[in-house]
Formats: sequence, C-alpha cells, structure tokens
Amino acid sequence: MENGNGGIQTEFDPESARAYVNYLLTLSIRKAEAFGTLAYTFLKEQDLDRLGILPEEQFSLTIATVQSLADEPKRFSLKVDLLEKALELVPATRYSSPEIVRQIEFDIKKTKAELDIYRNAMRPASSGGEAQQILIIESEAPSYFINTSQKRASEYYQNKFRLSKDAKAAQNFSGAPRSFDPDNPSIQKEFSGACAPFMNSRTNAFHLMLPFDLKISRNPDDPLEAGIRAFYAKVGYSFPLAFERDKFCSYHDGEVLDIEMGDPNLLFVSVSPVKEKEFPSHNFEAPTGAPPEFAYPINVLDRIGTLGPYIQIPTNFKVWFDSSRVSVLIQGAPDLYEYGLNGGSGLMTRTHASDKTPAYNDAGNLPWQEGLSFNFANIHLLLDQNADSATVPFNTPLFTVFPTLANSCFKIEDAEKIPAR
Repeated sequence: MENGNGGIQTEFDPESARAYVNYLLTLSIRKAEAFGTLAYTFLKEQDLDRLGILPEEQFSLTIATVQSLADEPKRFSLKVDLLEKALELVPATRYSSPEIVRQIEFDIKKTKAELDIYRNAMRPASSGGEAQQILIIESEAPSYFINTSQKRASEYYQNKFRLSKDAKAAQNFSGAPRSFDPDNPSIQKEFSGACAPFMNSRTNAFHLMLPFDLKISRNPDDPLEAGIRAFYAKVGYSFPLAFERDKFCSYHDGEVLDIEMGDPNLLFVSVSPVKEKEFPSHNFEAPTGAPPEFAYPINVLDRIGTLGPYIQIPTNFKVWFDSSRVSVLIQGAPDLYEYGLNGGSGLMTRTHASDKTPAYNDAGNLPWQEGLSFNFANIHLLLDQNADSATVPFNTPLFTVFPTLANSCFKIEDAEKIPAR
C-alpha cells in the first residue's frame, strides 16, 4: 500500500486497491495528517472503476478528501472539482437521496461564491490608464543576455526548486491535528519552491549571468584555464595587480609592490572558456592562437575591476528607461550565498554623470532615446568572509534586474489616516 517511505505505490490490482482504500479510510477516521495527500493522489491517478472500488467507497473517500482540504481560497477550485465528482457519484450509491444532492450542490455554490469574493478582492480589473513601460537594452551579446540566459535562468530555478508530486499534493491539505513525523514524504510540503513570492523573485525576474565559469579566491591556486587577474582589495581602497617573477607589480606601470602572497586583502579572479553552446563566440576576437571560446571571457576579464572588496564585472549591459516613471533595481541573485558569494545592490533612478563626456555625446541622438535615461547594469560580487574561494558555473544567475516605480509615481500612506468616505 505504502511504498516504504510513506508515499503511495503506483501500481494496483483490485485486491491491493481495496486494501489501500480501507487503509485510507482508516487514516481519515484517525484524522491522520497524511490522509489528504495520499487520498487525493489515489483519486487523481487511479481508475477506481477498473479497480472495482464501489461507488460508496469512492464517494466516502472523495468527501473525506474535501473535508481535509486547507481552508484557503487558492484551494477552492480543487474543492469544487472534488465536490462535482462526488455529485456525479451520488446516484450510483445505495444511500442516494435528494437531501444529499441538495447539500453537495449548496456546497458547490457556496465555494464558488467564496472563490469569486477572493478573485474580486485580490484581482481587480485593470484600469487601463497607464501605458506599458518599455526598457530598451543595448548589449554586446543581445541574443545571449536577452534570450538564451533568460531561458537558462528559468531552467536553473525550475530544476533546483521543482516540487515532487507528493509535495505539490500536500500543499492542498491543512493536516490538523499534527504529530511528529519528519521522515514521512507524504506530509513534507515546506519547500522553498512552494512559496509563491520566493519563486516569483526568481522565475519572473530578468537575470544577468555569464556563459563561462567564474572563480573568485584569496589565493591563485588552481585558476580556471582562460585567464586570471589579481587585485588588492579592502574596504575603502582597491588596486589592480600583475604578478611577475614571484613579485606583485602595478597592473598599470609594472612597479614592484611590497605585498606578500598571504596578504588577506588579495583577491584573484579567473574565468573558463565559454561553455554555453548558443553563445556567439565568433563575434569576439580571441588572442593569437587562442580558440574562439576564449575570446569573450578574456574580453570580460580585461574589464574586471574592484570597488573596495567587491569584484566589479562590467557586462556592457546598458538599460534605457523613462526615469520619470521607472527606476531599475539591480541586486545579487538570491542564491549566491550557496556559492560563497554575496551580491551588491543598486537602484538606477536616472543617468548619472560618472562616465566620460563622449559617452553622453551620442546619447539621445536616436529617436527612440528621446526622454530616456540610461545606465549600465554591472555585476558586483563579494567573496564571503568565511570562504577562501567561490566557483560559479556558467549560466548561473548572478544579478537580477527589477523594474520598479519611480518614487514620484507612488506615495505611502497610513490606512488609518485615510477617510472611509
């Protein structure tokens, strides 16, 4: 009946099915926490008529499942489906009566009405007053950053947080009263993937990632094969380094610097060749003798800098937006801590005058740029203070881009101070 781990077996013959129904009804009488999940999965996946389950047994099991559903509006659609199934079963049972039919019909109408109340309260019709805001992207690899990487990000999070069949079913049931049973998979439902806001921040966002592996470490051991850079980096000060004849030198002019290899402020950044097959490596020029897949990582590595202890990765990802209506929040992807990294965070409110003058000469010359502000979404990564190194595989979300309302477009008020009429 059970598969040894608390879950439901998938193959039944009439004899084992009847035994399982009796087991489920026993769980129902005991008000066991696992009943709802197991019963719903059994009703959903098995052909009960073929297995010889009597209409009375099907009806009892269905109604008991309805009664164990969590009393939450998001479960009401499932409740209606189960009640309608029970209504279809009534005429075939020996205790069919007009009273039972009326009661089920009343429960269906009541549940639908409650579902409408929820929908009207939480999903009001759009006013249609605001035009859709458009963010325009300029990038050196638009096919990757705008299309391929978004598909890879969705695959990454879906694979990482996808709920099992049992966990999805368990979401629908309150399971009261509870008993301590931590190893029973039929009642395990407290997973990150079951939290809508948690998943929305990942699957409904725009993510920046890289098509190659990235390693940040406190020592130069085992660098990735496409290249390595060194930096002296601490809060308030950073400096790019070169390494020649066992000595650290200035990256700018080669001056030998008095820095020991074990200095705690050293950071090393290395990259692998491009590993994303759809990335257009042929659009970038590789050093003489290097294969094409080395070209873009080396290009990015040459641009990498530091902002204090943060590694700054310029992606040349330029965002144009109407700053009178929209701000753009950029922040480290939610799961960076799992790799030993923390991400920076910033809010783009308008174009800021920190670039060289030529960067602004051409801005606004194209018709679509009129009235728009622009900014670059650079990736800022901080190695965790307790980590010696962090390696992030290619196509792992690193930074997340969230368009938000400009502060002139909203106002926060205390509900208690707003007149009722």
